[in-house]
Amino acid sequence: MSRIMFDQISKKAMTFGAVLATTGLIAACQHTTPMSSAPTMPESEASQLAAIQDVFDASADDVPTLTAVGYAVVSSQPGRSDAQKRLMAIRSARMAAMRDLAEQIHGLQVDSSTTVIDLMVQNDTFRGVVSGTIRGARTVRINPTGSDTYEIVLEIDREMISHLINSARALG
Repeated sequence: MSRIMFDQISKKAMTFGAVLATTGLIAACQHTTPMSSAPTMPESEASQLAAIQDVFDASADDVPTLTAVGYAVVSSQPGRSDAQKRLMAIRSARMAAMRDLAEQIHGLQVDSSTTVIDLMVQNDTFRGVVSGTIRGARTVRINPTGSDTYEIVLEIDREMISHLINSARALG
């Protein structure tokens, strides 16, 4: 496996979500570069790959249902009427829930910077970025919470996760 591909995998959190996100990458690596011909890697990296492979070999019964919640305020939405603002709030809450699912599956990349002058922190910034594709999420609930907020609950159940994993395995 190339060092670049492994670095992409090892930077992700070792959660089921991160493993699910790298299914296609691992399957492709196994078929193009067998582990026996790969350059030697530190033992910790090899054990991480072994842990990822164990998750891929697991059945869907071992996988939990992933659930995400998103919220949005009606009054802050663009729109000409209250009905348009409500629809935009529902859409915005759905996107917030999708972002939460993407964080669970793909992980969250955090970049930070701290400036220290004369042993005093002058500037401390951080940024979180999530990027990924969500497939098979279904809407469980759309609730107005209070007079000006909507809540959306999405989930990806075991059957869908099993289907996605099997599809990724079939590509290899």
